[in-house]
Amino acid sequence: MKARWRRVLVLPPLAAILSVLIWGYTGLPDFGARIGEYGRLINQNAQGQRHITNFVTAVMFDYRGMDTMIEEFILFTAVMGLVLLLRSSREAATGRPPPDNVTSDAVRTVGGVLAPVLLLFGLWVISFGYITPGGGFQGGVLASGGALLLWLAGGHRQFRRLAPTTLLDATEGLGAAAYVALGFLGLTAGAAFLTNTLPLGSAGTLASGGTTAALNWAAGVEVTAAFVLIYREFIEEYTQPSDARADQ
Repeated sequence: MKARWRRVLVLPPLAAILSVLIWGYTGLPDFGARIGEYGRLINQNAQGQRHITNFVTAVMFDYRGMDTMIEEFILFTAVMGLVLLLRSSREAATGRPPPDNVTSDAVRTVGGVLAPVLLLFGLWVISFGYITPGGGFQGGVLASGGALLLWLAGGHRQFRRLAPTTLLDATEGLGAAAYVALGFLGLTAGAAFLTNTLPLGSAGTLASGGTTAALNWAAGVEVTAAFVLIYREFIEEYTQPSDARADQ
């Protein structure tokens, strides 16, 4: 009965959200419309000023690098909150966990083959994120998907061994801290925080963009670790002892 009422009560807010989304999408400019003065200035000057061929990445990790740092710490804080809540709820777990064995040969084979492919593709998207479409955020999500496929292909035990909690916690913190540390390079050079102070290199090569390349990698590391942490915590929640879940 409670579940039925929950479904009924959730329909009005979902309908309201859907209406707002439809209203917002119908108000978007047509494809190919003028992108505004800011976009025109970025298109004209980004490659010459920053030696970057992906202007979206130039905006994210250079012209608006502070905004991106705040977004990264929003993700960091959200994941840490999730970790603290779920880990504390599992401290008193007892009993036997539900079965988590992969019984399908097809799932094991396909997942085992695709996991390294998705991981390498994510690393490629991060590496070339300031040259071609991509970047640290997009590549981090793709790379973390490889870890999720490891669970689908090998089960919980394999996933825990390849994605230890201590390593994930440290890696996420390291990625967030590296972004801030790179920002202080500008201060040491007598400029503003997050000022691009490293050599810009040649546009279209991996040795281009100055601090943009390093910030892109810092974000990629943090996002990858954050999403793998999310997967791990929810998988741990699923595989915790069934009688402990029932008590909660």
